[in-house]
Amino acid sequence: MAGRRVNVNVGVLGHIDSGKTALARALSTTASTAAFDKQPQSRERGITLDLGFSCFSVPLPARLQPGLPLRPPPGTAPAAAAAAAVTATAETQTEAEAGLLQFTLVDCPGHASLIRTIIGGAQIIDLMMLVIDVTKGMQTQSAECLVIGQIACQKLIVVLNKIDLLAEEKRQAAIDKMTKKMQKTLENTKFRGSPIIPVAAKPGGPEAPETETPQGISELIELLKSQASIPTRDPSGPFLMAVDHCFSIKGQGTVMTGTILSGSVSLGDSVEIPALKVVKKVKSMQMFHTPVTSAMQGDRLGICVTQFDPKLLERGLVCTPESLHTIHAAIVSVKKIPYFRGALQTKAKFHITVGHETVMGRVMFFSPAPDEFDCEPLEETFNFEKEYLYQEQYLSKDSSTVEDDKKSDQPVEKWPKQQWALLEFEKPVTCPKLCLVIGSKLDTDIHANTCRLAFHGMMLQGLEDKNYTETFLPKLKVYKLKHKEGHVERVIDDYGVIGRSLFKKETNIQIFVGLKVHLSSGECGIIESGFGQSGKFKIRIPDGLNPDTKKLLTTTTTKKRAKAGKGDVSKEDEVCSKADPAQHITISLYFKRYVFDAQKRMVQSP
Repeated sequence: MAGRRVNVNVGVLGHIDSGKTALARALSTTASTAAFDKQPQSRERGITLDLGFSCFSVPLPARLQPGLPLRPPPGTAPAAAAAAAVTATAETQTEAEAGLLQFTLVDCPGHASLIRTIIGGAQIIDLMMLVIDVTKGMQTQSAECLVIGQIACQKLIVVLNKIDLLAEEKRQAAIDKMTKKMQKTLENTKFRGSPIIPVAAKPGGPEAPETETPQGISELIELLKSQASIPTRDPSGPFLMAVDHCFSIKGQGTVMTGTILSGSVSLGDSVEIPALKVVKKVKSMQMFHTPVTSAMQGDRLGICVTQFDPKLLERGLVCTPESLHTIHAAIVSVKKIPYFRGALQTKAKFHITVGHETVMGRVMFFSPAPDEFDCEPLEETFNFEKEYLYQEQYLSKDSSTVEDDKKSDQPVEKWPKQQWALLEFEKPVTCPKLCLVIGSKLDTDIHANTCRLAFHGMMLQGLEDKNYTETFLPKLKVYKLKHKEGHVERVIDDYGVIGRSLFKKETNIQIFVGLKVHLSSGECGIIESGFGQSGKFKIRIPDGLNPDTKKLLTTTTTKKRAKAGKGDVSKEDEVCSKADPAQHITISLYFKRYVFDAQKRMVQSP
């Protein structure tokens, strides 16, 4: 709370042409240099192309003033009268004494092709307004914005806009119907029960005269006041600001406008543009055209520096010098977005939004060992001492399949509570620690009725060394479970058998010598050596063959030899392959192979 002014960032998100910019204009009293589609390209195309910022202020509600209790419920005694007196005193305070609650509106574009910008805007908001065209309801980008909201913020208000387009005699019924639809849409999200309010931000549409008074705006402001809470702000730690616009002012210098993500900044401080490795001194600062000497986390700020070309920085990060690092890969705790259709495959490429940058990246998914699936999630830590199981894809199961399992009395398969991904970027990115990560398929047809957001998570470890594949990845204990299966061909003696079909003819069996195998008849054995040139091998049974096993093998071998003709090995093999499968004793070989082990060693549990 700087100067008794509490700032809350409100995201204005929704489908294209739902009236977001008109709503921001109707609410705002102060506009930034980038508000209300001021860019020539936005005016030419008639749509929002970039983040727009504006604000309005109201007296700080008594419930948000530090040290003042909330109004007690009626009948509370004996403290009710005293508390009510304090609250009444607070309500009679002047605006200057009470302070101001400032709402900074972050107007996000709605066009599908600008999803990168929307994701960037969502990461700096405290509360989200999802704007819905009441005549159309939820649309594709409305749904994507709802998904982004679930990832990035905690509170939601649904604004049903354009109610003026509804016939007056049917208006309330149409509003009630759409309200019920939206309530049902929100039911399975974290925003269940969120308030829904009807408005007409620009009655008559864009071409209507400015004299037309917006409808429902004062009610919306009251609703925003009731939903607002004082965000947690921390001025300590390194300064970090997400810059969304950069421009020059003749005779002044270059202005970088953005939202402070962490820490604080003061006049005269040195700040770094890490993507360019450039350090500049803060010459002056403004908040919505008002000069300030300092600012902190959550504030909307313009920083003026000298001798810097604004064309070098469209958007990015500015920070305390040397506080951010450039990474080439990362380990991320991930969750699939339920609305994304299809599997998340290892080795697939996604558009990875890391902090405020979007790059292409390849993923590899992994999970705890199966016996640890029920363990509590590790949340914001990653344990390099543990072993992890490589996954061909992110493990998930849709509800219909689970229901089918229940109906068929099949045991429901277990799924890990937490999964991770190794992200390898096509080009380096600069970002803070523990930042938000979103994986998307932005090359999907924007006209397709499908969610392009695939997964989200938190970065747990950034890999700064560009040679991380040699220096770092060998420390990551991700393994693949390998399983080979063959058959016992014949018995040698009480402690040995010959096996086949486990290896190909050209396999170097020597590298498998010493590995343990299991026979389907119950014995455990050790691969002792190869046998002949056709991929067969000897197995030593330390505890000896069971009498029943030996009897079966001896009988089967005798019969096979009699049929094949004595001494004709090729015919013997042919008969073996056609023998009754029920008489086969199978050999199972299980081992681990660590994905990043340069020697490709095979490891078995003791």
